[in-house]
Amino acid sequence: MSQKHWLMKAEPDSRIVKGKDVKFSVDDFEAVKTTPWEGVRNAEARNLMKEMHVGDKVLFYHSNCKNPGITAFAEVSKEAYPDYTAWDSTHPYYDAKTDKANPKWYMVDVTFVSRAKHLVPLSLLRTIASSTDVPEEVSYIGEEGAKAIKGMALVTRGRLSVQRVEGEAWKVIEQLAERGGWDEGGPSKQKTKAKAKSSARGRKKATPKRDDEEQKEEEPEGSEGPRDGVAVAAKSAQTGSRKRTAEEADVV
Repeated sequence: MSQKHWLMKAEPDSRIVKGKDVKFSVDDFEAVKTTPWEGVRNAEARNLMKEMHVGDKVLFYHSNCKNPGITAFAEVSKEAYPDYTAWDSTHPYYDAKTDKANPKWYMVDVTFVSRAKHLVPLSLLRTIASSTDVPEEVSYIGEEGAKAIKGMALVTRGRLSVQRVEGEAWKVIEQLAERGGWDEGGPSKQKTKAKAKSSARGRKKATPKRDDEEQKEEEPEGSEGPRDGVAVAAKSAQTGSRKRTAEEADVV
């Protein structure tokens, strides 16, 4: 069976839900090593997890924060099994309608592999996706690499806490995470848009999203209770109570 690739989101900043902190950062992940990805309450995200197999590769993504982006690499270490946190009335993502005899929600176990040498920010991926030419700072990904990024669900859909990642896009993310090359605030658009500037002088230039706009866009809607739960579970392995990202509301 061919290996698949995924992206899974978690919230790195503290957020209290039902008295529990659902934060789950790359530091938390590296500390616990393996964590159940509990708390997902979105049917599409759940179904994607049910497709996962041991050994599948995962991009770990910081969501609902000032600088959202890919921070680490991980892999699936246990295939989908019932998410027992749905039956726990003290859990942030308790679902009173779920049935133990016929579970509605599932989770997988995910194991930390390594940190990204360079955090790959959402702002960079959006810049690559919206540019006519490959930004000079990341020219090493080439036209095909840019095309792979443009097809990522992260930039075409965004608001889903578990996403598929095509093999070509995975390779490009690995390159970006290893080589870096952009400024902290994202790549410069001066050179990549030079042509567009001269050919469209009378047109209004698109304004890139600011961090606060991206953050607002990522605020959970409450429809999912994603990776939070995981955080709560992961911490629980260390201290008895676990933190995860409460982002299954499907956020960027």
